Amino acid sequence: MLKRLAWILYTGLAAFANPAAALDLAPLLTGDMAKLVAHSAPKPLPEVPFQTADGTSALLSDYQGKWVLLNLWATWCAPCRAEMPMLSALQTTYGGETFEVITIATGRDSPAKVARFMDSIAVTNLPRHTDPNQKLARSLGILGLPVVLLIAPDGSEVARLTGPAKWDAPEALALVDALARDTTQN
Repeated sequence: MLKRLAWILYTGLAAFANPAAALDLAPLLTGDMAKLVAHSAPKPLPEVPFQTADGTSALLSDYQGKWVLLNLWATWCAPCRAEMPMLSALQTTYGGETFEVITIATGRDSPAKVARFMDSIAVTNLPRHTDPNQKLARSLGILGLPVVLLIAPDGSEVARLTGPAKWDAPEALALVDALARDTTQN
């Protein structure tokens, strides 16, 4: 009985320590979402600025209070091009007070090049942020593109998916739906 009570207490505390655990994402990690690696403990994010489309700087911590699907990409990356319309659709469907898709082009992509890219694929609802010197990408340990970080409302990274994914597949939609409906807002 004491062991069971200890397990229940531990599980409850773990859920509060890791917001993704509170949602029990394990059943949703099928198909391309099986590549999403949930961390055993939330990881703090670096306070490294990136550039917004209007030339000001921002931090990932500016988005605390909601779930963030952070996509790091580049205009030269073919899988990134394929994913962008799907990410745009996620933002259209789920973006709001509890969930947001954030995109940051990392590398030598100028704001003008990012704008031309987004215009060429008719994506108008995603941010056109850049990481021109790859300082943010390096601080996050990004070695290839695309990469998606799942950021909890408390501002910690709880999972990461490296490589392309079908963000319009049923398992991806189920995952994002669960996040967008999350009202725990740790």
